[in-house]
This record gives sequence, C-alpha cells and structure tokens, in this order.
Amino acid sequence: MKEHWTSLASLLGALAFFQSLLQVLFPPELRIATFKLFNRLLNMFSTECYFDITEIDGVNTNELYSAVQLYLSSLVSISGSRLSLTRALNSSAITFSLTNNDTILDTFNGVTVLWEHVVTQRHAQTFSWRPLPDEKRGFTLRIKKKDKILILDSYLDYIVERANDIRRNNQDRLMYTNSRGGSLDSRGHPWESVPFKHPSTFDTLAMDPVRKAQIMEDLTDFANGRSFYQRTGRAWKRGYLLYGPPGTGKSSMIAAMANYLGYDIYDLELTEVHNNSELRKLLMKTNSKSIIVIEDIDCSINLSNRKKSNANSGSMGRSYYDPELRPGSGGGGGGEDGGNSITLSGLLNFTDGLWSCCGSEKIFVFTTNHVEKLDPALLRSGRMDMHIFMSFCSFPALKILLKNYLDYEEGDLNEGVLKELESITDKAEMTPADVSEVLIKNRRNKDKAVSDLLEALKERAERNSKKGCVREKERDDVEEEEQEKRALESPKESFEKS
Repeated sequence: MKEHWTSLASLLGALAFFQSLLQVLFPPELRIATFKLFNRLLNMFSTECYFDITEIDGVNTNELYSAVQLYLSSLVSISGSRLSLTRALNSSAITFSLTNNDTILDTFNGVTVLWEHVVTQRHAQTFSWRPLPDEKRGFTLRIKKKDKILILDSYLDYIVERANDIRRNNQDRLMYTNSRGGSLDSRGHPWESVPFKHPSTFDTLAMDPVRKAQIMEDLTDFANGRSFYQRTGRAWKRGYLLYGPPGTGKSSMIAAMANYLGYDIYDLELTEVHNNSELRKLLMKTNSKSIIVIEDIDCSINLSNRKKSNANSGSMGRSYYDPELRPGSGGGGGGEDGGNSITLSGLLNFTDGLWSCCGSEKIFVFTTNHVEKLDPALLRSGRMDMHIFMSFCSFPALKILLKNYLDYEEGDLNEGVLKELESITDKAEMTPADVSEVLIKNRRNKDKAVSDLLEALKERAERNSKKGCVREKERDDVEEEEQEKRALESPKESFEKS
C-alpha cells in the first residue's frame, strides 16, 4: 500500500514538472498563437462556416435573435421530444420554440441549413446599470461555404419579414383613436388603443356577393403588391370611399376589411385635431399595415364642394392661395379661439401628399352619407381610388342576413316565400340594419321572423310607392307652373319687341 502511494506521488510530481517545463518552453502567447493557427488551418479545409446570433448585443437586445426565435417556432419540422411554450403580451396564440442546445434543419431556395439554440451560463457580472440574464443565449447558424452569399443576402431578410408577419398574426389587433385635444399618453404617443374585437367578416357582411368578391380581390392585390408599387414608383397605399344611406353597413365593411387583411385600425377624429401640422404628426405615428379611418367626413369639418359654393356665391372661382385652402389658415376663424383649423389642402396632403407615404401598406377609408357634399379634389383617384356605394338591402344581401340570424340556407325556405321576398326587397328600400333588427327580435321563432320581415318589407314598399306618387305629382305641378310662367312672359316679350 505504501509503495502504491509512493508511485502515485512520483507520477504527480512528474506531471507538475512537465507542466512547469511546458509553460517555460511554450508561454501563453505562443499557445494562443498555436491555437489560432490550428483553427485557421482547420477552417481552410472545412466546407462549412458558422454564424453566431446572440440574444444581447452589448447591453441592447438583438432584434435578429428575436426574429430567428419567432421564425423557427413556426417550422413544422421541429425535432426533439421537449419544446418550450410561450405566449407574448397582447397575443392570442401560443408559440413553440427550441429548448436549450437543441437543433433544427431548415431549407431555403433548395439550400439546407442547421440552427442550434446555444445556452450557456454567464460568468460573474461586474456592476451594471442593466443586469444581464444569468444564462447566455444565442443561435448558431451552420451553412456550407458555397451558400454563404445566398444566405446573407436573402435568407436573413426573409426570416425578419416572416417573423414580422407571425408577430402581427399572433398579436390581437388594436383600434386606435387620437387623444382628446392632441394630448399625449404616458408613453408620449398621440394615439390611444384598445383591443379590436369586432366580429364582422366578408362572409357575414350583407352585400351583393359579386361586388363583395371584387372588393376582396382588390384588397388582396393591394396587400401582395409590394413589388408592383416599388416598380411603378407609387406610395404603397390605397383609398376607399364608402358612401350611402345610414345603416347600410359602412362600419361593418371597415371591420371586415381589417379582419380580412389582419390590419390595425386608426379611427381619426378630425374635430380633435387643431391644425394641419398636428394632422401630419398623427400620420407619422401610425404603423404600417393599418387602416386609417375618417367616418362621416362631411360632418367632421367644412369640406364642402367648392364648385357649389362658388356657384352659390357668384364668385369667379378661388385659387389655392385663398384663406380657406391655405395650409395652417383658420378657414373660418377656428384657429383664433382654439378650435379646428384643418384646411382642405391639409387633408389632401394627408391622403396624397409627400407625408402620406410615411410607412407603407396603409389604407385610407372615408365614409359619408352625402357624397355630393364633398369636394371633387378629395374624391379623385390617388386619394379615394375605389368608390363603394353601400346600398339598401338587396335580395342577395337579404339571403346572407337570413343565414346569419336564422341559420337559413336558400333551400330551407319555401319557394313561394323566396319569390315574394325577391319581388318586394328592392321596392322596400330597407337598410341591412333595419332588416337585421326585425330578424333579431324574432330569432327564436324562425317562421315568425320571416313572416314579420315580409310584412315589414311590404309596408315599406307601399309607403315608398305613395311617396313616389306624391313626388311625381309635385314634379308635375312644378312643370305646370313653369309652363304658365313662360306663357305669361311670352306676350310681354312680343309686346316689348313690337
């Protein structure tokens, strides 16, 4: 036993002597240089290269790390028996992610890459104003050297773009409104937001299916039109004018558009905006992929048709330099008493000027009950590109409402009842809101709901017929009076000529 311990002590002594001799013959500087040379030789003959993406860059969060993490969570081919589950703030979806030191394969344009989620313990920290996490996290990307240019030029940009789409789809959509009197919230933003939960979709929207399909196709072309707008040199935005009688579904159309595209909504209250400069600042603070809405624009501020105003006042026409049109001018003295001083020129620049291209992929929607009151300059293409007339309830729209509220398909109703509804719907000129109210009140008794609806349609059609006769009689009376005036004036003119 003693001999065994003596041999072990001799061996340890020899190792210590060898280590001391190694440090003398190979100092630390030489060992580091040798290690670097060995790695360089190894890399020269290796066919692969590695890229590290750390969670924290210095003291700032690395956005590329977050994008890679979100992108990899969407891949179906995640391998391994253990996954991490997370749910972000304001998110309605649970996302999967790689666990510590797990790997995953991905393919891009025919090139296969390997991702590894590397997690190590961080060394003891010195004093810092922002303490760092105990674990050091990062992703390592391993690719072939021959694919390096393709990956760096396209793959990482693709990951960031996909991550933004995933983040937007996972998050609950928001509806914003500008703060009262132009004030700022606690974060210094001029917009206040609430979760957007409106259930309206194009499937439930009471509208002619053909017209509805045209609108959906136009929205899809816009959302997928990045390359088109860049190639043609146009700002990536589009304007929609919704006009028609009250109760025809203009607000429901806006909600359906937002749900269809997955966009946020900015409900702009013009009466709370003091001047054109404040209007531009609000536009600057809107996000991309959003719908900017001004409802009842004819009632918000004075944007009346200048042609009609000129005809009524007998003037020879006005120029851009008139006080009402000049940016920043009172246009009626509103600016002096602290009121609204937005001008038509300011609103035109808001929708189609240089400031309108702040961000990208934005939709402007104006609604009005009286389109004839709006100035033609506000309605031209480039500002309001698509004019959508929200009409009274048609028979195809009526069938959609019957399905929504009574779960009736076309074959569930008696053919005679359907023909009667079809013949009377257009004559009744009832709005979808009025039809919906009749169905809601009787939704527990489907037969009574249909009979009450048919009765309401007939009553409204009869009333419209009587009004039409009265209007026709009044028009005939006016024409008869005009003819009498002309007959009385004719002898007088003949007498004066003679």
